[in-house]
This record gives sequence, C-alpha cells and structure tokens, in this order.
Amino acid sequence: MMAVINPTKVIGRSPDRLTLAESTALAGKYVAFEIYTPETLPFRRIEAIGDSVEECLRMLQSRGLDPRKFEFTRLAPPF
Repeated sequence: MMAVINPTKVIGRSPDRLTLAESTALAGKYVAFEIYTPETLPFRRIEAIGDSVEECLRMLQSRGLDPRKFEFTRLAPPF
C-alpha cells in the first residue's frame, strides 16, 4: 500500500531531501523550481507542486510569486 502524502508539506524542501515514502508517493507530480540566475542564486527547493503545470502556476500565484521566474518538471520515481 502506497503512503498518502500531503503535497503542500514538501513546499520549501529540496527534492533530494524527500524521504523514500514521499518520493514514491509524489512521483509523477509537477514541481516548480526558481530559475537560476547569477543574480538570484536560488536554492533548489520545491516552490509549488501539483498534478499539472497549471496547478503549479496557480499555487505560485496564490503565494504572490511570479511564475515567469520558475521552471517546471516532473518528479521522477526514486528508483
């Protein structure tokens, strides 16, 4: 049985720091990371998560963040 994880609990965390259970449960979800620029040097942290890029966009906007400053990717299974 797969663990049920509240996706909002991983906001602000590095994908490398997710537990095995979290990584497995969230595999296939879209995440947003701030785009690297020499001016910003952001940490690689999950800033939004959802079943689609559109959900990530809405989450970023609801947090007052500019979606144009983020890149989107899918979380891969841990193995």
